Amino acid sequence: MAADEAILTAVARGDSPPTLRFYGWEPPCLSLGRGQPAEDADSAACDAAGITCVRRPTGGRAILHRDELTYSIALPLDDPRAAGYILESYRRISEGLAEGLRALGVPVERAAPGKAPADATPACFETLAGYEITVGGRKLMGSAQFRTSKALLQHGSLPLYGDLAGIVDFLALPEAEREALRQRLRTTAITLEQAIARPVSFAEAAEALAQGLARALNVRLVEADLSPQEVKLAHHLRNEKYGDIRWHAARRAGADRHPVGAVP
Repeated sequence: MAADEAILTAVARGDSPPTLRFYGWEPPCLSLGRGQPAEDADSAACDAAGITCVRRPTGGRAILHRDELTYSIALPLDDPRAAGYILESYRRISEGLAEGLRALGVPVERAAPGKAPADATPACFETLAGYEITVGGRKLMGSAQFRTSKALLQHGSLPLYGDLAGIVDFLALPEAEREALRQRLRTTAITLEQAIARPVSFAEAAEALAQGLARALNVRLVEADLSPQEVKLAHHLRNEKYGDIRWHAARRAGADRHPVGAVP
């Protein structure tokens, strides 16, 4: 998360070009949305299983980053691909994600536009927002977007395989609610492997999404490492901000300088 914000900052300053990034998580991690209560995480269960916890700069609800691929896109707001309101740029990016998944043989659809649902659930993959990627009505990808005055960051999760209901073990819920949420997730969400009845590697999924986004957004992708400035800022942000899951609550006690737009 610190690296994502460092890239966003560099793009906003004009020090880095618009950036698409793919990454995984080691060790596995439970990420909470920007405004989600830290108490939603069962810290004892996470510690016992070696699951780390972090707060995202974007909104939405909890995601268990395990057996999955995460993408992020940083764009300056004067880029035509970022034009319009949050949902418009979200739709453009969603088109690229869908095109890449179709190349893998995934019969994807996109949810109808509309208001993001109320955050009544602690788990991202139980709810569905406009233009999110679905298969047979079940959510395949969860994404969210954050904007500063000069740039946007959108990132999201593509579960490759595994049990999406596994997140329930790491949420602070009464046992009866845990079991109910576990059952709901097994009907509202789907992994890539379930969607096409074959395993897909991280590399294969990343390549397909990259090509789909390149075509839909009309860009040429050039592979590169993080710049030295991005690496330096990422280390600073990790130490000063993302190392504490409570950082948003602490900032809200003062003034939060950045407007937030989220599609959970």
